[in-house]
Amino acid sequence: MEGKAGDFTITLIKKPRYIIEDKCTGCNLCVEYCPVSYPDQFNQGISTNKAVHIYFAQAIPLVAYIDESCLYLKEKKCGICEGVCKNDAIDLRQQPEKREVKVGAVILASGFDPFDPKVRDEYGYGRFKNVVTSMDYERLLCSTGPYEGEVLRASDLRHPKKIAWLQCIGSRRMTAGDNSYCSTVCCTYTQKQVILAKEHDADAECTVFHNDIRSYGKDFEAYYQRAAGLPGVRFIRSYVSIVGEDPETGTVKVRYATADDGVKEEEFELVVLSVGLNPPADHRRLADLFGFELDDHGFCRSVPGNPMATTVPGVLVSGAFQGPIDIPESVFSASGAVSQCGELLDYRRDRLTTARVYPAERDVVAEEPRIGVFVCHCGANIGRIVDVPGVVEYCRTLPNVVYAQEQLFSCATNSAKEITDMINEKGLNRVVLAACSPRTLEPLFRDTLREAGINQYYIDMANIREHDSWVHAKEKEKATVKAMDIVRMSVARTRHLEPLQEIDLPVNKTALVIGGGIAGMTCALSIAAQGHEVFLLEKEKVLGGMARRIHDTLEGLDVSALVDDLVRRVYRNPLVRVYHQAVVEEVTGYVGNFVTRIGSDRGPTEIRHGAAVIAIGADEYRPTEYLYGADARVMTHVELGERLAAGDEAVGNATSLAMIQCVGCRNEDRNYCARVCCGHAVKNALALKERNPGMDVTIFFRDMRTYGLMEDRYREAAGRDVRFVRYEPDEPPTVAAVTAEGRPVLRITAPDPVLGKKLEIDADFLSLAAAVIPPADAREIAQQYKVSIGPDGFFKEAHVKLRPVEFSADGVFLCGTAHYPKHIPETLKQAWGAAGRVLTLLSHDTITVSGAVCVVEEQRCMGCGLCAAVCTYDAIELKETRHGRKAVVNPVICKGDGLCNARCPTGAIVLKHFTDEEIYGQIDAAG
Repeated sequence: MEGKAGDFTITLIKKPRYIIEDKCTGCNLCVEYCPVSYPDQFNQGISTNKAVHIYFAQAIPLVAYIDESCLYLKEKKCGICEGVCKNDAIDLRQQPEKREVKVGAVILASGFDPFDPKVRDEYGYGRFKNVVTSMDYERLLCSTGPYEGEVLRASDLRHPKKIAWLQCIGSRRMTAGDNSYCSTVCCTYTQKQVILAKEHDADAECTVFHNDIRSYGKDFEAYYQRAAGLPGVRFIRSYVSIVGEDPETGTVKVRYATADDGVKEEEFELVVLSVGLNPPADHRRLADLFGFELDDHGFCRSVPGNPMATTVPGVLVSGAFQGPIDIPESVFSASGAVSQCGELLDYRRDRLTTARVYPAERDVVAEEPRIGVFVCHCGANIGRIVDVPGVVEYCRTLPNVVYAQEQLFSCATNSAKEITDMINEKGLNRVVLAACSPRTLEPLFRDTLREAGINQYYIDMANIREHDSWVHAKEKEKATVKAMDIVRMSVARTRHLEPLQEIDLPVNKTALVIGGGIAGMTCALSIAAQGHEVFLLEKEKVLGGMARRIHDTLEGLDVSALVDDLVRRVYRNPLVRVYHQAVVEEVTGYVGNFVTRIGSDRGPTEIRHGAAVIAIGADEYRPTEYLYGADARVMTHVELGERLAAGDEAVGNATSLAMIQCVGCRNEDRNYCARVCCGHAVKNALALKERNPGMDVTIFFRDMRTYGLMEDRYREAAGRDVRFVRYEPDEPPTVAAVTAEGRPVLRITAPDPVLGKKLEIDADFLSLAAAVIPPADAREIAQQYKVSIGPDGFFKEAHVKLRPVEFSADGVFLCGTAHYPKHIPETLKQAWGAAGRVLTLLSHDTITVSGAVCVVEEQRCMGCGLCAAVCTYDAIELKETRHGRKAVVNPVICKGDGLCNARCPTGAIVLKHFTDEEIYGQIDAAG
């Protein structure tokens, strides 16, 4: 790579794939004739263990792929696959291609590599057939895996009845070949695998051997409790070793220790190694090519205050190459990196884009319905349960069905083109797609109909996966009958479908950001840097929020300097308008055209904007336990940090200080982990040790959740004689103010599960890990913008993985601790991520809203107002007409949920695309 930010020249070497993708049909003939076998039965994401294989992955074309074990590529022998291919889609003489591209910015999203347990022989991986990694186990669970979704042992192809998971494989260890950091994701993915194992076999006995349970994320604590509460599931806190294998039965012997029973051995039919995350294998080559720095572990080193920026301007990073992170954080860090690209390259926006052109829409209203049915195998998700060819044959007998066929993956690019071609070739004017849920892929198939020149609402998705094959996996014949029933009902509905038109609306290019903390300011500045005016609302007299009480982070970031810099940039930016002491009073409008009325230090103001970002932060729990408020020596972690930053000599020169974790959370009142407390405790403990090395510092904890790279600082604290004492939730510590050896102290008493005795520790000061709790005005803001609040009181995103910074209400976005407690680097990622999503809206001149909305037949409406009362989105209002008071639906706000339609006593409200005629057709067909 050469050049600088905004003007890079990159030389790419395109390796040959040997497959001509637009010719390959995925027919599998080359696979059948390939003589080379793969040694690894748990091959990742492929259909076979041969040198040529068909990828079974959604969102990519269903084509062949030839790997490096091919005899022709290695020794110029064989070439059978090229000879048998009927479409001339294989060319084994392809050569690498060199290409230069000019770009303005680079995003590194090279991911991670799973830890390979073979580097340590102690795990027995590769020697014992029934020791597998968590990635192997994912392949076993997968319908396209080696046993088509059946969990079987490699040694004898039997279902294992007793399974053990071993945590922290390759993580949290200082031994050669291992990683010192926590890999972040392993605890939760193991819990998922336990739940799925029980769904596969309710009688299976599942045991998880763990150190700390690090369920730190949103809804993670409840998920852990769900897994731990299943019958036959044990979570055992213990280090583990694999001591051998029974040569006759193949069972694996595991040795571990508990406080009650001491050292013991137990046999398991299958052992799963929960492997951690390594940097990508080519991380050093990437660093050399692009010139950025790596951290001590091989992950990309970021710039303080900007987790997406590398040490090279214009080169950004997202995902797990930043360090071990989970999927939601990967998604919004990717969006954040894109937003920063937008800041850098805004002056070139839309110069290289071209509008997509669809063929003219064919008017088929007067035509007899000609229905095409496409039945998807979904790899083996549907195909191994439902007799797909039988369903296709049955479809051909249904009224108005003129064409039916099966597809391996209907969502693959070649399959979508096949649907388009068949619509034109067979003269189809309606389509039934028997596949998965419409929630994710219906927009893709609607677009397929537009490509064929017919109205996109002439399609119905018959869900034979979630509603059939996934819930009737052990009843294959009945599942096939049910699939026929579902498709028959769908065909009956499709006969009555009508063409609908979507509405194009102008977009107001201004954004509103509610909350002037780190998240709100970062988001506002990113939006403004891309040319859009931003109104920034702050309820206090000054910007900064909770960050003004936090002076540094565990990673060493100077938070005070960060806040000061953000505040300075906000006030100097001509596109950012700040309102202090602001209160939202009323919100009207819809996506692209909101009107928010506020009161502030400037007086009443009406703000018109196209998008809104909620970044109102969170509050600190005020403890009522452990003498807080009754004794001045008891403080919260935030207060301790403030006193240390202020140079408080009483605290800095104390003889001893204790901390208690999980105060106000992980209990019945707040059943979630506040995420930041463990890292905050370690940060304060290290600061105390730095100032006063002889101070006795003791931390009482349940699980130390210093996930990711924070693990190194946790280990550092333990190495500097910070004592960590674990307690159980049913026996929390007690605190009493007493006098010992002639001086007043705070006596903390707690049972030690290792020693089996109660410990009494006297401390001069006590710091409490007070929970992060939802902001007091969260529910009011949620009602005004028609967005959701989760059971824990924090705002609920539209989808935890696919849309982690968006709400179900279009045009409203989310970032910061209002979403859930998070550390400052994570907050910054999400703030930039929200800005990225806002720009996907504001960068357009118009926005399209759905045609599947409600309409009122005025003659039948009696103006009772029941519809308006039940409408969640305030899309209905009563207006006076010449025929009296009538309900009127705003189609822009309407979400088509049908509540009004169901409540109307006269049937005056019709929900387009779900009319009575369509629904009755389904019901009649069901009989």
